[in-house]
Amino acid sequence: MRTFLFNSWKENDNEIQVYKHLPKNKSYSESMADSRFCLCPSGWEVANPIIVEAIVVGCVPVIISDYYVLPFSEVLDWSKFSVHVPSNKILKIKRILKAVPIRRYLEMQKRVRQLQRHFVINRPTKPYDLLNVIFHSIWL
Repeated sequence: MRTFLFNSWKENDNEIQVYKHLPKNKSYSESMADSRFCLCPSGWEVANPIIVEAIVVGCVPVIISDYYVLPFSEVLDWSKFSVHVPSNKILKIKRILKAVPIRRYLEMQKRVRQLQRHFVINRPTKPYDLLNVIFHSIWL
C-alpha cells in the first residue's frame, strides 16, 4: 500500500506531499505540524507510529487502510477525529480531503488536540495518559 501511495503521489502534486526519503531541508515533525491532514498508510508494522506522531503534533490523521484495528478503538471513536481512506481510493485522496468542510476539519482538529494527552507517556504517569489508556483498554 505504501508503495502504491508513493508511486501515485510522488512529485505529482504540491498539496499532497509524499516522500520516499524526506529532503534534507525539511523537518519531519515540522512538516507534519504544518499540515492539515497527515497521511497514515498501513504498512509492515502491526502498530503504525505515524498515527500517534500525527496526533502528537495536532494533525488530523488520514488512515489509509482496508483492515486495520485502530489503537484504543474500543474507547475512541476514530471517525470523530480522523479520515479513513480505503486502499482502492488512494488516487482520490485529494478529492476526498478537499471535500471535508472546513467546519468539520476544525472540529476534527479540536478533537485531535483534546486527545493528545492520551498518546503521551509521562513519568510518573498522569491521569488519562498513554499508560492509563492502555490499562483501561486491557480491563475492557
